[in-house]
Amino acid sequence: MESWYLLYCKRGQLLRAKEHLERQDVHCFSPMIALEKIVRGKRTQVNEPLFPNYMFIEFNPEAIHTTTISATRGVSHFVRFGNLPAIVPLTVIGALQNEPVLTGFDEGTAQPGDTVVITEGAFEGLQAIYTEPDGETRSILLLNLLNKQVIRSVGNGQFEKL
Repeated sequence: MESWYLLYCKRGQLLRAKEHLERQDVHCFSPMIALEKIVRGKRTQVNEPLFPNYMFIEFNPEAIHTTTISATRGVSHFVRFGNLPAIVPLTVIGALQNEPVLTGFDEGTAQPGDTVVITEGAFEGLQAIYTEPDGETRSILLLNLLNKQVIRSVGNGQFEKL
């Protein structure tokens, strides 16, 4: 009888494992999340697995043995409770599949109102408040200089979130 199981894949080999498992007629599912993060100084949106290195698979262990799945390229091991691979309830899989692609922000990416510290340039070491992005590679920060608030556009690589 087909059931859902949870696999742990080798680091960075989730797609390779999925490709090889699908060749064996195993149904694979890895929920994704769209994250907004700064990559090489540019604010971009990237799709990443919601559960990095984990993949849900559906197969019949009477037709395909678990050792065959474990020996597949990119697969590390099954998530187990005791000696048996853990069976994931169909309600959990259904809830994850019916959920639209989740969106979020990388915890290291500044959001409006966050306090940041400038790491480069003339204002190095000063704290500021992140207000909004200014194109792909720059952001607008609010600085407090001599008790006067100054708005300044700064490169995304020149500050860090506190």
